Amino acid sequence: MFVDELKPQIKKALKALNLPPVDITLEHPADEAHGDYATNVAMTSFRAFAQAVESHVGKIIWASTPVRMWKDPWELAGSIANELKSYNLHAVEKIDVAGPGFINFWLSEHFLLEEMKRILDLGEKYGESTSGKGKNILLEFTDPNPFKEFHIGHLYSNIVGESLARLLEATGATVKRANYQGDVGLHVAKALFGLLQIQNSKLQIQKWEKKTLEERVKILGRAYAMGARAYEADEGAKKEIEELNSKIYAQDPEIQELYNKGREWSLEYFETIYKRLGTAFDFFYFEREAGKVGLELVKQHLKDGIFEESQGAIVFPGEKHGLHTRVFINSQGLPTYEAKDLGLALTKYQDFVFDKSIIITGNEVDEYFRVVLKALTFINPDLGQKTKHISHGMVRLPGGKMSSRTGDVITGEWLLDEAKGGVMKIVRKAGALDKGLQDSVAETVGLGAVKYALLKISIGRDIAFDFKESVSFEGSSGPYLQYTYARARSVLSQAKNPTFKVGSFKGIQLNAEELSILRWLYRYPEAVDLAAQEFAPNVICGYLFELAQRFNAFYNKHRILQAKENGVREFRMKVTTAVSQVLSNGLFLLGIKAPQKM
Repeated sequence: MFVDELKPQIKKALKALNLPPVDITLEHPADEAHGDYATNVAMTSFRAFAQAVESHVGKIIWASTPVRMWKDPWELAGSIANELKSYNLHAVEKIDVAGPGFINFWLSEHFLLEEMKRILDLGEKYGESTSGKGKNILLEFTDPNPFKEFHIGHLYSNIVGESLARLLEATGATVKRANYQGDVGLHVAKALFGLLQIQNSKLQIQKWEKKTLEERVKILGRAYAMGARAYEADEGAKKEIEELNSKIYAQDPEIQELYNKGREWSLEYFETIYKRLGTAFDFFYFEREAGKVGLELVKQHLKDGIFEESQGAIVFPGEKHGLHTRVFINSQGLPTYEAKDLGLALTKYQDFVFDKSIIITGNEVDEYFRVVLKALTFINPDLGQKTKHISHGMVRLPGGKMSSRTGDVITGEWLLDEAKGGVMKIVRKAGALDKGLQDSVAETVGLGAVKYALLKISIGRDIAFDFKESVSFEGSSGPYLQYTYARARSVLSQAKNPTFKVGSFKGIQLNAEELSILRWLYRYPEAVDLAAQEFAPNVICGYLFELAQRFNAFYNKHRILQAKENGVREFRMKVTTAVSQVLSNGLFLLGIKAPQKM
């Protein structure tokens, strides 16, 4: 990235002017008429210089030679700019001073053409870096519970987690994907209670086995809803469910066959969704095993005062640490979610020695994780420091909230299917594709619509999902980006791809639309780096949307294949190739496929 080349040169200029060292910030001006980069280093240096002079009564301790005095940041900015101009920076065409002391930089056309050549040379690798090389990162996400349906929250977690995994991999980090699933607990007991109510004989399991996977999963969902309602409304049922819960932990033979089948069906169903979404997990963890580790861990640290006994249970006294108290072992002697998460942290580290463990969930459990991670820092300070919780917002759909307790669950698959259906209507109406391609394109674009709609909003904010907007082929949407990519590839498929040489385009007069694209393309590696650092896929969404807009403005105004001027046709084809490559690379980081035809 050029920004990494420019910062050292600015530091060099500050040193040459006997200015104190300061942090250097480079940003892209909102208005490109003000340059490609801007820095406020003159203003921060002026303040630091003035403070140093005042503190040392005119003796500048870092300088070995006499120093110059400046009356204001604007004058200082002029001195810094002049110093930088003397370095003959190869990529910079112009440097000037604006406003109260901003220094603006314009990149040369030659640099922009060279960067376009880098895109063509590197292909899929363009945008990758080594900033994360040598780091081991474990990402835990999705985390659906067997015996319950895969709802939109799980879908959102998966989409966020997969994108973050790809972003971190693009920095050179070694990333492992983990999925933690609740195969024990009250939710399982509620589901088994419901299954026992609708099971009219021992032969019922065999009958269920003959049904499709989709039908079996619906049975599990109906059973869980039945058990959840009974648990709240009927004291007798509540007691029976709690007894079932103990039997599940004890692996009681009386219910083991039913438990095993339900667990098997759930996991098989989840795998079909992971495959559809394009996620392959490296580790699968389950609450049963994590609970065993966590149970012993909490008991062990009861002795050293990290945990306390309270009304027959064992708790972490969060109030002592500005949090709230939570139960880690209940009065029945069973580990709660909290204890299981502690056991999971240690188990993960045994399987993969990570530098950072990131847990992705909805923000409704933020307070829960504050307590759990605080307890972890007391038990194992190193793991506590290495573990980070990232929470995303809630997805709001027309029609209100979802509830697995009532059985009115809005599943992740339903949302994907609805988006696919919406795209299919548009595809059929356009009539541009053979019927054989329509279904696969609708699936690809439908997935892209959902993923982009959930990722374009910064993580942590709630999302009001709009079906019409998400499947639109206009505006900030997945289909718009995919269509732009397909449009570019369609152009390129109609002509041979000549060899690209920067020098061969020296005589071409670049128009405003071409320059607009070139002045955006080079920013892609910066966008990837920022998105990875900030855990912000929305940065990539915003970058790609702007690139697509610039390319479409160019496409609509200028001929590409029909250009007759010497070298212009070849140049525009290269611009189109570079745009399609960056769109493809960026969509991949979002977990979105780039279709060749639409």
